[in-house]
Amino acid sequence: MTKEFIAGVDEAGRGPLAGPVVAAAVILDDNHGITGLRDSKKLSQKKREFLYDVIFEKAASIGIGKVDVKTIDRINIREATFKAMLIALGRLSIKPSKALIDGYALNNQVIPNEGVIGGDDLVDSIKAASIIAKVTRDQQMIDLDKDYPQYGFIRHKGYGTLEHLSALEEFGIIKGQHRESFAPIRRLV
Repeated sequence: MTKEFIAGVDEAGRGPLAGPVVAAAVILDDNHGITGLRDSKKLSQKKREFLYDVIFEKAASIGIGKVDVKTIDRINIREATFKAMLIALGRLSIKPSKALIDGYALNNQVIPNEGVIGGDDLVDSIKAASIIAKVTRDQQMIDLDKDYPQYGFIRHKGYGTLEHLSALEEFGIIKGQHRESFAPIRRLV
């Protein structure tokens, strides 16, 4: 009997005003031995970063997909999220027989998939994907902060916090980094 590989898929960065949307697909063995997996939003940054390294060490395969701001503005955040998920699935070194998507299924059934509402609380491979996507995206925003420290990306990761909104009022938008299709940015353009 051949082993069935199931990928868990999740994203980070649907809601922010800046930066890419990032998705991850993770295949874990049934006896992966990773303790402490949870939805990335329910973990401290330190715990997420620790688990990120553990997941990379123990996962059977990991794929990451990123979709940039220009594409988000062109096709909308929902479609950009699905695109990032498909890219992540395509970057797995093992072709899964099925994918479990946090939330809703993908329309594209190149790999049979199903949505799992609240999957980042229920399915270990989706929890792992949540962590990989979040840490990957956060690191991109920390790197962006080095070029634009006045915006505070290191603290808010591009979300619409008071600090970020104040910086936008004072300094304007960063072309190619702020999502011009999102209402708070559109008002400033």
